[in-house]
Amino acid sequence: MKFPEEEYRLPFFSENGFLRKQCSVCGEYFWTQDFHKETCGDAPCQDYDFIEDSPTKKKYSLSEMREAFLSFFEKNSHKRIQPYPIIARWRDDLYVTIASIADFQPYVTEGIIPPPANPLVISQPCLRFLDIEKVGPTAGRHLTIFEMGGHHAFNYPDQEIYWKNETVRLHHEFMTEELGVRSDLISYKEGTWEGGGNAGPDLEGCIKGLEATTLVFMKYKVLNGKYYDMPIRVVDTGYGMERLTWLSKGSPSGFHAVYDYLLNRIVNMIPKLDDIPQKAVILSSKFSTTGRVAYSEVIKQELVKLTSVDTNELANSLRLLNSVYTVLDHSKALIFMLAEGVVPSNVKVGYLSRLLFRRTYRLLRLLGIEDKFSELMEMQIKYWSNDFPILYEMRYEILNAVSIEEHKYRDTLQRGERLVYRLTEQLSKSKEQFLSLDKLIELYESHGVPPEFVCNIMNKQNISVEVPDDFYTLLAKSHDSPQVLSEKPIMELPELPDTHPIYYDDAYLKQFKSKVLRVIDSEFIVLEKSAFYPEGGGQPSDIGKLEFESGTSEVFDVQKIGNVILHKIKGKVPSEGVIVKGTIDWDRRLSLMRNHAATHIINGAARHVLGNHVWQSGAQKGVENSRLDISHWARLNEDEIIRIELIANQIVSENLPIEIKWMKREEAEETYGFRLYQGGVVPSRMLRVVSIRGWDVEACGGIYCKHTGELGLIKIIKTERIQDGVERIIFTVGKPALVHTQKIESELNKTSQVLMVSSENLSKTVKKVSDQLQSANKEIERLKTLLAKNEANELLKKAVPLDGLKLARKILDETDQDYMVELCNFYIDKEPSGIVVIFGRNKTVRIVVKVGEEAIEKGINAGVIANETASIIGGGGSGDPNFGQGGGSNIAKTSQAMEKVIHIVKKQLSGG
Repeated sequence: MKFPEEEYRLPFFSENGFLRKQCSVCGEYFWTQDFHKETCGDAPCQDYDFIEDSPTKKKYSLSEMREAFLSFFEKNSHKRIQPYPIIARWRDDLYVTIASIADFQPYVTEGIIPPPANPLVISQPCLRFLDIEKVGPTAGRHLTIFEMGGHHAFNYPDQEIYWKNETVRLHHEFMTEELGVRSDLISYKEGTWEGGGNAGPDLEGCIKGLEATTLVFMKYKVLNGKYYDMPIRVVDTGYGMERLTWLSKGSPSGFHAVYDYLLNRIVNMIPKLDDIPQKAVILSSKFSTTGRVAYSEVIKQELVKLTSVDTNELANSLRLLNSVYTVLDHSKALIFMLAEGVVPSNVKVGYLSRLLFRRTYRLLRLLGIEDKFSELMEMQIKYWSNDFPILYEMRYEILNAVSIEEHKYRDTLQRGERLVYRLTEQLSKSKEQFLSLDKLIELYESHGVPPEFVCNIMNKQNISVEVPDDFYTLLAKSHDSPQVLSEKPIMELPELPDTHPIYYDDAYLKQFKSKVLRVIDSEFIVLEKSAFYPEGGGQPSDIGKLEFESGTSEVFDVQKIGNVILHKIKGKVPSEGVIVKGTIDWDRRLSLMRNHAATHIINGAARHVLGNHVWQSGAQKGVENSRLDISHWARLNEDEIIRIELIANQIVSENLPIEIKWMKREEAEETYGFRLYQGGVVPSRMLRVVSIRGWDVEACGGIYCKHTGELGLIKIIKTERIQDGVERIIFTVGKPALVHTQKIESELNKTSQVLMVSSENLSKTVKKVSDQLQSANKEIERLKTLLAKNEANELLKKAVPLDGLKLARKILDETDQDYMVELCNFYIDKEPSGIVVIFGRNKTVRIVVKVGEEAIEKGINAGVIANETASIIGGGGSGDPNFGQGGGSNIAKTSQAMEKVIHIVKKQLSGG
């Protein structure tokens, strides 16, 4: 959407002598005090003139720039706010925090809740993946991880804080008075910004070729591509802390400005990068403004003027330097993601962290220092921990995650190499000379094979593989945000008042009386108030009955649409307006309450045992047992399961109070942080906060016991890996847990009796029996092999001669297929001109056929024999000329099928 000139014509511009001009390169309009200026001031329309010529009064480190920004706006009546997490768990439409305004969408920007301060200032670490290919080659202009400084004002119809003019004035004062940039060097380019569901006109602050800031005047909500007025108008500014740091230092690249000695340490590990002339680095940065380094003849000619070094070699060294830049960016992004509990996987935000990991590993391999991955991560943690202490607190978990992922990826690459070689052979045989993009993406997503790896192998066989320049961007774009599905209600309701949920007033209420407000289709009942808990949050609904004068109805399902509770019934139907007595199935309710509380307890125990990276990935409460899915990078071992179970039961034995209170969203987040959202996003102003004192706090709508001691016993039944990065814990609580334990104990006692040992010695005895069984099985296999050899010799003696070939057939009863195959193999090993067909009769008939090389040369096909003989016994078969298998269910025709073999072989010999 293009906005008219009036949106940008501000009093500040006219009062300070700014002129509106049109850029001679890109055609966009901009405002400047330099009347001779012909370009908008942003690259590529203007060169990076700030490199080696900083416009600021001094050089700032990133920490110093952040503090200068925050302090300036604090002095100008803004309240400083702590940054939000980089993983946007408070949103269901984003995985990661992409901008400082994302912290306040949609609840603040929609006017649902007030902001934490107004106006406020924040420096927010952000992640963006849609320019991932440009990270490195653009020398610091694009980053996956960056800090966005934002000063925000939220303007309500009855409360104006400040709008466009004041925003530009504050921006200009910060640039000129705080940083010391000459006023006429700053130009304001007109533009449009859209993101996170909102939009508005913007002004982009450009200085000497670098767009350093974006000032957005957010006033529209975007729905299905259409713009609607927002209930409030929001000043949404983005100051690129890294770009401003680069601007202040005038460094050869943004990475030199931000990473300083860390960059030098990596460069010193790579001999080829020791002696790149700084002028060459600066030149490559200036040529990078189009989005990639174009090492064309033009830049090579420029390089010749700078150095006597071979230009091809120098260009290659500069490419490697760009890879170092990328590695620094990606590894920083990784430590931040891992510190907030992201587990690399193939789904959701785990996919994005794995994408970063694999790109980083691939580039380190290209640089020849893949063995330095963990060392690099340790250096990053140390470098950034002063500003972000959570990185140091989580350092062991970060390094552990990297070590595990590195081991997995090495295995993946080995398997992937074999897969690509097989695919290459298949394509060569079929004379295909091109690999499709879809197949390339499949090789990466399903098998972890990077496109460059595929190219290296396939190009040697003259198979063309075209890798798009934006390959990784395409991958990230398809996984960068959740697919939000709008849930359709089970039915459309007439206008009805909210049902009062008295299960929240008293979770122990077993009976209640209420008035019937509406009967829908003689199947759904709406009451004035209800103690029946509706299905939600992974907790099944209550069941029970409704009693009234004319009869009783069974309540077998309860759902909630909006704030109206629907009771699905069977039996007699009450009339509208009557009073009914509701009775809850108390045993079921109590079990569900215990299981819901146990979910929170086990989640806390898992976090205590495994680490703070553990987050709930899903849960389903049940009556007999429940499940909790947690994020974790490895299978749970026996020791970890035992410790989780012990700690969970310790919390039960301490009889801790389970406290529930309603809190304003902003107050709850400030008090408890974003661990509140273990169960997912809660889309409301008021949060129901469930706290197990000193152990676990979550925003949750479920119903609970009053104390942990009411659970009695928690027993973990089993665990399983449901997907990469997610472990499922299946558990049972209370009486079912006791019954489960007793059942296991009973089975152990029975086993002890069978083996005639005490339960204390059971494991030793079972181990002894197991060893004996393994030994016996080995002996059985040895004897079976010996028997197969002898039987093969006997078959050879009785073989039927056919045109120089030797055909053997036999029916075996109660045998296994492995023995049949082994018998056939021995026969053919002894007789290359042999044909052997074995029929194995059990409940059905199995057929195994093997054909020697000499028989194949005469036209014999084992797969055809298997299929045609199997058809006689009501089945089918297949195979290749050497080996075939088949089977059928008509055991009575086995002999007939065996006799038919001679006819089939003769037909093949005659060319039939």
